[in-house]
Parts: sequence; structure tokens; C-alpha cells
Amino acid sequence: MRALTVRPHVRNSLEVRDLPEPVPEEGQVLVDGLAVGVCGTDREIVDGLYGWAPPGRDRLVLGHESLGRVRQAPAGSGFSAGDLVVGVVRRPDPVPCGACGRGEFDMCRNGQYTERGIKEIDGYGSQTWCVETAYAVKLDARLERVGVLLEPASVVAKAWEQVERIGGRSWFDPERVLVTGAGPIGTLAALLGVQRGLEVHVLDRVTEGPKPSLIEALGATYHTEDADEVMRSLVPDIVIEATGAAEVVFAALSGNARYGIVCLTGVSPVGRKLNVEASSINREIVLENDAVVGSVNANLRHYQQAAEALAQADLAWLERLITRRVPLDRADEAFTAHNDDMKVVLTLDLWGDPT
Repeated sequence: MRALTVRPHVRNSLEVRDLPEPVPEEGQVLVDGLAVGVCGTDREIVDGLYGWAPPGRDRLVLGHESLGRVRQAPAGSGFSAGDLVVGVVRRPDPVPCGACGRGEFDMCRNGQYTERGIKEIDGYGSQTWCVETAYAVKLDARLERVGVLLEPASVVAKAWEQVERIGGRSWFDPERVLVTGAGPIGTLAALLGVQRGLEVHVLDRVTEGPKPSLIEALGATYHTEDADEVMRSLVPDIVIEATGAAEVVFAALSGNARYGIVCLTGVSPVGRKLNVEASSINREIVLENDAVVGSVNANLRHYQQAAEALAQADLAWLERLITRRVPLDRADEAFTAHNDDMKVVLTLDLWGDPT
């Protein structure tokens, strides 16, 4: 089989290689890979900035945004040949910490978790892969063209769950949400906001390409003004921050509604400095009972929530999120950014249609 591999911390080591087909262990599903999504984490690994190979190896099979079709499943597992499935990314640490021991491995306290295609476990970027039944999620068969969006949607589902749990500390009846950033995470966050019946606004600096029309097709409002200006005009109850841009983060912290919640999902670059009046921001957060929470990764519950959200969404709209499908043997092209990229997907099946 063919697989997308890289040497972590070695720049430009991306290579599609022939590897032996995996043999499923007890309790595992054997899957024919259909597609794998490419995201910023994958690009950082390819750039040599991140990632860990499995112990005793120097190369890692990339790919954590998976989609495949079951070829073989254990009897009584709930999976059958032909099922559309996605594999969960993270695995709990071996200790385990209290969170991992309760299935909340996305909140690991000691950092000893592992991750498919990122940290010490091969990913899903191969034409055949195995996954434990406990870490496989079955999808509606109608999602064959867009099911690869499940992993980023799971990250968004967790963010919304965190917001709603924090809101539940008192009476909370939000009306307006601002999503900052209209990439795949931000756009999916907007989708889940619309599904909740909220008034959704999305802020991004891009004025052309697919982003504005995707947001408008949701029935949400697209903004390109200065972040402080948008915050002043909207005073949102909830902000889902998906840019990691320091100026936008601090605008969100200082301009949301009383008893507002800011959920940070964008990772800021290291080394950039910004002069802010921290005392004023602290004063507003305290006096207005605001809450700020960081959110990353997802556990099995969030994957299931995301699967339900995608199944309820307009399939044609979801397909518009995938702006390029690149065959595995031309993988280099998927890691070369285009101006109008939203989600880039590598097709893994030999007979798949990359268009």
C-alpha cells in the first residue's frame, strides 16, 4: 500500500512510500482509506517544526483528519464491511491521569497522550489502516464526499460544549455569536452556531474567494472591518476565536457582552509582541463576570456530536468547504498553499475521483 510519510523535525522530508498492509489486531477494524484532510498541524510537521515518530522509528505516517470504509470488522463490534468510518486522533496516556481515565483524554493533565499522525502513532494517511473499535466513529453513508470534515468539526463541537457548560454556571440565554476567522474551523463553528438558532457573525480579512459566500449561504453575516469596530457594534454574547491573531484575541477579550464567553481555538505564533493595557482587560473580565477558555482536540463524545451536526447540514454546502482534492501520489501539491484554499484533501483510494 502507499502511505504519506515524513521524518519529524526534518524539513522537506515528505515522501509517499510503499509500506506493508497492516494486519488488524484483536478488537480492531480494517479500513480502506478514502481521504485525509490537510491542516496547519500537518504543514508544521512537514516544515520540521512539530511531530514525533513512533518509538524506534524515524518516519511517521501523516494524517489525522481521516475517512475510510470498513473492509473487515470483529463480530459483534457494531461495525460491518462497507461502513463509512473516521478514526479518533488522540489516545489516553498510559498512566492514566484522572481525565484520561474517565474518557476525557482531550483534557490530559500530564501530556503523555499519543496522537495518530502527530505524536508517536502512525496516522491515517495510507491506503489501508486499522483502528480500535473504541476509537472508530461510524458516519451516515451520505457523508462519503465530506466525512473527512469530521475531525475539525469535532474540535468545534468540543468548543461549543465548553461554551455551553461555562454558560450553565448561571442563567445564560445567548443571542449573538461572533466567530473570528473563516477558515475550516471558523466556518464549521459558524455552522454549529446556526444549528443552535443563534445570530451568527463571522469576521475575516478576506474579501474575495469562497469564504464570504460560504458564510452568507449559512444565513450568517460576514464582516471584514477592524476587530475592535466589529466588537463595538455587535457586543457578542459568545466569541469563538479561530485566528490566533493577538490583536483579534484581545479585541474579543475586551469587547464582548457582560457575562460573555470567549473560547480560544486558534494557536498564536510564538515570538510576536503586542502592547496591551492588561489592567483594563482584567478589570472588564472581573467586573462583567466574563469567562475565557482555551479549547483544543476532542474526545469520542465530541466526534459523535460532530457526526450528528454534519448529518444535519446541507451536503452541497459542506462540499464547498473542500476546495481541492489531490491524489496521494501528488501529495506535495496539497502542501503548497493556494490563495482560495479552504480545506485541502488527499484522496487515498486507488480508484477515487480527485475532482
